[in-house]
Amino acid sequence: MIKNIKMVAFDLDGTLLTTEKVFTERAGKAITKASERGIVLLPATGRPLGAIPEEILHYPGIRYAITANGGRVVDTVSGNVIYEKPVPPEIARKVLDIYEHYDTLREVYYDGAGFAEEKMLRRIRDFFGVSAMGDYILSTRTPVADIREKFESEGRAVDKVQAVFASLADKQKALEELSEIEGIEVTGALVNNIEVSVQGVNKGNALLALGEMLHIKKEEILALGDGANDIEMLKKAGIGIAMANSSDEVKAAADIVTVSNDEEGVARIIEEYVL
Repeated sequence: MIKNIKMVAFDLDGTLLTTEKVFTERAGKAITKASERGIVLLPATGRPLGAIPEEILHYPGIRYAITANGGRVVDTVSGNVIYEKPVPPEIARKVLDIYEHYDTLREVYYDGAGFAEEKMLRRIRDFFGVSAMGDYILSTRTPVADIREKFESEGRAVDKVQAVFASLADKQKALEELSEIEGIEVTGALVNNIEVSVQGVNKGNALLALGEMLHIKKEEILALGDGANDIEMLKKAGIGIAMANSSDEVKAAADIVTVSNDEEGVARIIEEYVL
């Protein structure tokens, strides 16, 4: 048992949720038992708030959510945003300019909601094949006729700017272009996506900020993840745990590697190390 854990943060896709996007009964029971002992448990995800499953967002014992890769932290009971660092429109515009050079499904997040272009959503299989991830995107994004028009009409900062690439070669080219933009944080949860936030925004910094608000020390925080956008969280938490389905880069950033998301790694860690 790891002593004195007071907060547990877990990524959703590839971590808490199975490959088929299932929140298992075992995971729910582990969360309930830990919360009954006064542990703070929360999702830390790249998803916007509106794309977190209701059964998780309002699950007994879950009070907070880190969303948009740390761009926004929400009190899920009151609905209040307690921490946010959005991407200024002048920076987001440069990012969209680059995304538009390639065959991409482009998204902007506002106020906890994700927006994507309708014609690109109709091509979802070009980006995800037949998969639960593709189904998730279709079920959680608000379609708009033109994503650039949506962005310009809003005229304000965005929570996050994302693109999913049809070609991995194009993704690499886009990363090279993005390296010329100052003031941004570039990451991704998938093999073929890029997620851009303002510089300094990541799940790790948001987690530490929430811990400070709740008077929880870094060494009292345990975090679990599987994607590149989890690396800073795993490094900055007192204990960082990677799933077996993580890349080597993510595993290298962790203190411990557990079993995969399909083997209920989050539930096992809570049971073995927290309870």
